[in-house]
Amino acid sequence: MMNDIEIAESAKVKDIREIAAKVGLSEDEIQMYGRYMAKVPLASLEKLKDKKDGKLVVVTAITPTPAGEGKTVTTIGLIQGLGKLGKNVVGALREPSIGPTFGIKGGATGGGYSQVYPMWDIDLHFTGDIHAVTAAHNLLSAIIDNELVRDNALNIDPTKVVFKKAMDINARELRNIVTGLGRDRILGGVPHEAGFLITSASEISAILALSEDRADLRRRLERMVVAYTYEGKPVTVADLKCVGAMMVLLKDAINPNLVQTLEGEPVFVHGFPFANIAHGTNSIIATKAALKLGDYVITEAGFASDLGGEKFMDIVCRQSGMRPDCVVVVASIRALMTHGGGFLDKPETLTVETLKAGLCNLDKHIENMSSYGLPIVVSINHFEHDTQEEMDLVMQHCREIGVRCAFSDAFIKGGEGAIDLANTVLEALENDKPDFKFLYPDEASIKDKIEAVATNIYGAGSVTYTPAAEKTIAQIEADGFGNLPVCIAKTQASLTDDSKQKGAPRGWVLNVREVQLSSGAGFVVPVCGTLTLMPGLPKVPAAMRMDLLDDGRIVGLK
Repeated sequence: MMNDIEIAESAKVKDIREIAAKVGLSEDEIQMYGRYMAKVPLASLEKLKDKKDGKLVVVTAITPTPAGEGKTVTTIGLIQGLGKLGKNVVGALREPSIGPTFGIKGGATGGGYSQVYPMWDIDLHFTGDIHAVTAAHNLLSAIIDNELVRDNALNIDPTKVVFKKAMDINARELRNIVTGLGRDRILGGVPHEAGFLITSASEISAILALSEDRADLRRRLERMVVAYTYEGKPVTVADLKCVGAMMVLLKDAINPNLVQTLEGEPVFVHGFPFANIAHGTNSIIATKAALKLGDYVITEAGFASDLGGEKFMDIVCRQSGMRPDCVVVVASIRALMTHGGGFLDKPETLTVETLKAGLCNLDKHIENMSSYGLPIVVSINHFEHDTQEEMDLVMQHCREIGVRCAFSDAFIKGGEGAIDLANTVLEALENDKPDFKFLYPDEASIKDKIEAVATNIYGAGSVTYTPAAEKTIAQIEADGFGNLPVCIAKTQASLTDDSKQKGAPRGWVLNVREVQLSSGAGFVVPVCGTLTLMPGLPKVPAAMRMDLLDDGRIVGLK
């Protein structure tokens, strides 16, 4: 089988104008970025506001493992499978960050015969949205530092600047720095502790993904709290009078991007917050546009149900008014085996017994999504080394717990390999009625919200807080932000805050290390365990296998 980039290069894709026409958008209603990518201006989406919404399917997964679950492959495969059945389907996915692309993942556009096209552009600079957010973020940071250097009319305490700098590269050495070390204030600034986070963790990234329109974007930017005065009062972006300049930088980034699958199904790829350190879903603008243009919309929530899945329900649905009609939980047999005590480098441990033991992780993610009152379909991403006995075991287990299940061969067969999954999802949509409910009410305290997620979604027995976290929670509630939902930042590699813990542990203690306010995005961020908002590079970064050939082709990107 060809590798991912070879498959993409050989695909017979359509001009983006054809894809736009397929969903009812004329050439005059899109802004083309070459032949295969386009932005759809907000003005072009205005005509859709009175159209009936299609059905919304959210794809999530079990806890990620090195074995691979294939969530994005399955998502794209499902889009293509529904297309094979003649359905009017539109996808809505997140934009990849080049940090993980050059770090450990190597790309996030699907794989095999279930990809969005062109993967090399989408995985890299795409239409410049991430660069625009990075620029807007660092402009704001520069404005804050300039306020400190000048007369500091806002009385900002340099030790209480809570807004860091951003870049879209994994750089652990920049997590914690000291700035302003020049000879005097004008030449070098005011010395204070600072640091960098990855752009996908920027509050501006979250704001862009959660905004409904330009006016909403402006309001959210204005109310961002970026520092505190010597008296402990919050300082907002509105106080710094730079919202207009930030809006200018974000003028194109707010417009959703239209691309296609390898089989010519339309997909919006827009928004890029990570699910382990932000809310982990694509933009509300893109998803709502897709709902107006398609009878079926397939979207993906980052990582597993405890992260992107929970945040889609408790943050995105709360803020947007959208309600899913069905949830797909993706797993693979090898991944389940690793949750049951198997090791990929010890094939003798990848047995039916470890598979049985690992089903607890699948069950927990089914339980998580069912708690929102939503129909569930389990999708098993099929690998050639899966035995019939293993496949039958998983299928029988799903029958016993009353959950629909289908196997998918989308990686090697594209849409054809996902027809069984597509039919199973259609069956769920037709026969199972959602009864959506949130996990907690707005009026609950911040601690009660954290503990609701920890105990109900993660399986924790209790939550502990550092003194710093306790102090910040008290300040946030005193400043009137206690009604906001929580967006918990923790490792994606475990249901717990310890990446080494597999399966579905119960009764453990969640450790909240610090708490941050994202008032513009509209949530509070408890940071748990040892997670940081700036990833590091692995020992052998994916960047080391990439190259540009003399004929202009990229190799090593997958």
